[in-house]
Amino acid sequence: MKNGQRRIDTTAARMRWLATWLAAALTALALGACSPPSDEVRIRSAISDMQAAMEAGKPGDFMQHVAGDFTGDGGAVDKQALHNLLRAQALGNARIGVTVVSMDIELLGDRATARVDVTLTGGNGRWMPERGSIQQIESGWRRENGHWLCYNAQWKQVL
Repeated sequence: MKNGQRRIDTTAARMRWLATWLAAALTALALGACSPPSDEVRIRSAISDMQAAMEAGKPGDFMQHVAGDFTGDGGAVDKQALHNLLRAQALGNARIGVTVVSMDIELLGDRATARVDVTLTGGNGRWMPERGSIQQIESGWRRENGHWLCYNAQWKQVL
């Protein structure tokens, strides 16, 4: 009977070890899921939201990520002018495509610089876009009340 009892004890010990390991793994996953996303992830998410907003023809949603004192294109564009520019693109194109080719984010405390290369397309919504360009965009971001907002941007067409 002692051999049978040992098998039961060994099996019980293995089950306790497995249950303990599983509980620890689940606790680690739960704690990881509760941690807030990093600043870089938040900025990438904001840029992704801006991309989706333009593709959906909703420049107002895009502007939620733009600071009130925004300046762009060497000071020639303020927040209202940017909004008007985006509205004109949404009205002039039945379909807008925004493809992020590359993105690099450099963080420095409550400030960040995002360098993004994008392919922009637009047209009447048929099979092929009628217009397109590749843009290099460098934007300045700052954290305000826990949210990252774009306060400056420079862009240039490279193709």
